[in-house]
Amino acid sequence: MEYARNFMEYLNQKRNIPFEVHAFSSAEMFLEFAKNNETEILLISDKAMKEEIRRYPIRQIIILSEGVHSPVLDQYPAVYKYQSSETVIREVMACYGVENGVDTSPALLPKKEMRIIGIYSPVGRTQKTSFALTMGQILAKERAVLYLNMESYSGFERLLECSYDRGMSDILYYARQENQGIIYKLGGMVQSMQNLDYLPPAASPMDIQTAKYEEWKWLFQEIEKNSSYEVLILDLGDGVADLYQILDFCNEIYVPIRNDVISAAKMEQFENLLRRWDCQSVLDKMRKIHVPFHTANRTGKAYFEELVWSELGDYVRQILRDGRRGEET
Repeated sequence: MEYARNFMEYLNQKRNIPFEVHAFSSAEMFLEFAKNNETEILLISDKAMKEEIRRYPIRQIIILSEGVHSPVLDQYPAVYKYQSSETVIREVMACYGVENGVDTSPALLPKKEMRIIGIYSPVGRTQKTSFALTMGQILAKERAVLYLNMESYSGFERLLECSYDRGMSDILYYARQENQGIIYKLGGMVQSMQNLDYLPPAASPMDIQTAKYEEWKWLFQEIEKNSSYEVLILDLGDGVADLYQILDFCNEIYVPIRNDVISAAKMEQFENLLRRWDCQSVLDKMRKIHVPFHTANRTGKAYFEELVWSELGDYVRQILRDGRRGEET
């Protein structure tokens, strides 16, 4: 029961779980609940599994295993009990998402309209990604936030001192197929930084460069309709095809800039092209910002967590407090 309490405490801190979650201290209590309530996913200890439970119309049963369980339960996917709660949830969502053609809508909780924030700059070395991750972590203290890195080269594996098996490249493949279970596949891949969820970036720049606007749009709409995320942050790079259309799909756009002559010339060219291509709505959403320089004192995930309490973190909080008064020209 202590494990269940700790697990529920973790789930209560997460804002991106697209289900109503219940914990039960016994199989009998669950069976009583299941008489009048539809169950989408049941995560159950191998020791608690009963024949009566197997007869109920549960969409997905997943065994919470201690390493070895009865061969009778081999028909069900299993996740290892003694690992982080974050990893357990990721594996549960991955197991659920294996099934193609999942009807995603019935089990989802009501949600607010999702806000899409685009962060892009035609100017280099503006700390764009640091700004995006700082904003994401700060917003994630109160909302469910997902960060997507859409750069050709993110460098995340080096920056975070980790490696990823799956991520954006896989999700773009599913988006191309319009896979109806994509939200659960996404849930099986997302990682967390503080309370901020992020999808491991694309393994190859070609995956970003060949993705079409229609595929991105479909993905964003699926996230809005079928997940509980309230904010989607897009960290955009020049390798994105149909960049201006994606920017226009955003609710607001932050554009980090620099004060030198070359940077100003690049920014002017970018704005002139937007006008020439009749993208006034993108110009209207843009907020130019001067991001304060942040010197790294730590490495790995600690570097990004440190950003929240740096001068950059204070700057982001001020922008969020002041709204459009934080715009700089």
